[in-house]
Amino acid sequence: MTVETISFGDGEKVLNWIALTDALAFGHTLPKATVADSFLYRDQDTLLTRSAWIDGLGLAIKAATIFPGNGEKGLGTVNGMMSLLSDHDGTLEAMIDFHLVTKWKTAGDSLLAARHLARPDSQEILIVGAGAVAASLRVAYGAIFPDARFAIWNRSQDKARSLAQNFPNTVVVHDLESAVRNTDIVTCATSGTQPILQGEWLRPGQHVDLIGAYRPDMQEADATALKRAKIFTDSRETTLHHIGEFAIPLAQGSITEADILADFYQLPDFHRAPDDITLFKNGGGAHLDLMTARHILTAWRDAQ
Repeated sequence: MTVETISFGDGEKVLNWIALTDALAFGHTLPKATVADSFLYRDQDTLLTRSAWIDGLGLAIKAATIFPGNGEKGLGTVNGMMSLLSDHDGTLEAMIDFHLVTKWKTAGDSLLAARHLARPDSQEILIVGAGAVAASLRVAYGAIFPDARFAIWNRSQDKARSLAQNFPNTVVVHDLESAVRNTDIVTCATSGTQPILQGEWLRPGQHVDLIGAYRPDMQEADATALKRAKIFTDSRETTLHHIGEFAIPLAQGSITEADILADFYQLPDFHRAPDDITLFKNGGGAHLDLMTARHILTAWRDAQ
């Protein structure tokens, strides 16, 4: 059997955001994924290996390295490899560019939630952060909110301006609190360990999308934000006790497991009342990498 090799550029040509979110939704109608994560740490450097198996969809192994100091060397912070294996015989089907899968999985994860939880008439979208994920979010959210106005806040204003100039209807904001209070959707993709989003800034009707935290010591939103919101996530198993966004407030008693109302395996329960504050934690588990990789391979083969 031929092993397909799909580069970033080749994959980009055959993908669109709406089709990906539909594929992710379909993936959650299949038998529940078996997922295993392992972490290795060296100071602030991380090796994250994620594996997933979905009966009927196949197997995936993704290894990601997160080296925060790479930016000073002119290198990307996150790198790695991605392999997709056959559900029928376990043979290798495809090697897909790591950054392609990561980009589409990460933003697509948040986009699927927003299609269900954000108000359809959202006009103001705030992106907190200005890295590679933020750029993907600008494109992805623009696919379902084409007439929205976007704002970017980042600690480094130069990086925010550099990102904003690549897109129409996109400005840089300097006051985070004011920007949060005046937006319909706030999507966070930062890498700090201390909460940057304060719950007292939120107002009824908003949707909050949290992406950046991936370690047990990391949070983007404070406990007040979680207590004020209706909380959802992509996977209970990969977020509740593994990522600080939930693990820390759970340990402190600020929230309980019952406060997380649904994950993508209960997608019909993803709904809101007009004045609800909804909060979604994007944990980006290996099962989502598998669903994304399978969709990429299918789209790529269909285009040949």
